Amino acid sequence: MTPYEEIRVPVAGGELAALRWPAREPGAPVAVALHGITANALSWGAVARLLHGRITLVAPDLRGRGASAGLPGPYGIAAHADDAAALAEALGGERVALAGHSMGAFVAALAAVRHPERFGPPVLVDGGFGFPAPTHLSADELITAVIGPAMDRLSMTFPDRDAYRSFWRAHPAFGGEAWSPEVDAYIQRDLTGEEPAMRSGCLLEAVRTDGVGLFQEEVLSAVHAVPGPATLLWAQRGLMNEEQGLYDESRLAAAGQPGTRVRAVRVDDVNHYTVLTGEKGAGQVADALLAAVPAGGDRSRRGAVTR
Repeated sequence: MTPYEEIRVPVAGGELAALRWPAREPGAPVAVALHGITANALSWGAVARLLHGRITLVAPDLRGRGASAGLPGPYGIAAHADDAAALAEALGGERVALAGHSMGAFVAALAAVRHPERFGPPVLVDGGFGFPAPTHLSADELITAVIGPAMDRLSMTFPDRDAYRSFWRAHPAFGGEAWSPEVDAYIQRDLTGEEPAMRSGCLLEAVRTDGVGLFQEEVLSAVHAVPGPATLLWAQRGLMNEEQGLYDESRLAAAGQPGTRVRAVRVDDVNHYTVLTGEKGAGQVADALLAAVPAGGDRSRRGAVTR
């Protein structure tokens, strides 16, 4: 795995934990990368490796996850967007590139709209375009419909790390060559507690709040207002490796993508997870990030970063 350092930056209510993969050269461009709803910063490990040190990549554990689980609420997409802006400021005050996967793509779109002085046009990875919530569902029914299996995992316990690894290796999205040391490290970062009752470190309250927040009007409309040209990389297959992914041309049309400044690019032979963690998907994400980094400027200052 590519070496990284753990940093902390001040945000509302405490400090946000993040991982920083440094560039080879001082003053290289910087990108902030945001993970999905029950993920953590190490989901960006493969992208960091395939950047080959050409830019500095900084991925936070979003509020309520990983090493940021101790940050109090309020949670929600807007809170994460503001945390991302605080992180960008702490990294030196320059405009930085921005990327997000799944829920993180919605956060990235909103952050780009709320904080245009901090971020360039975002790279959205299998997320960012949404649909209004069905009116007949309660909040809990809605979040269960969106990420039901992931919600189930948050209430489970595991006797040890091997059991958690086995649980994930049986997931359809991570079969065969989809598993890697980087995926293993990402999965293990999520686990907390002591044997024989280890569990996910994601806070259920944070996940529930964020899941419902994906259907708020400010969040749904953000992608239509991002500074462009931005990029959406969408996976051919879905969360369970099913043939129908979250998006296709007709779904994107229904979501209004053709009328935005966001260019949509299908990534073949990947699913919702491997578009970020697999070799092919991570390579395309890395290329899109390199194309998105702002040109010029000395980005070597660290601001209020602590270790």
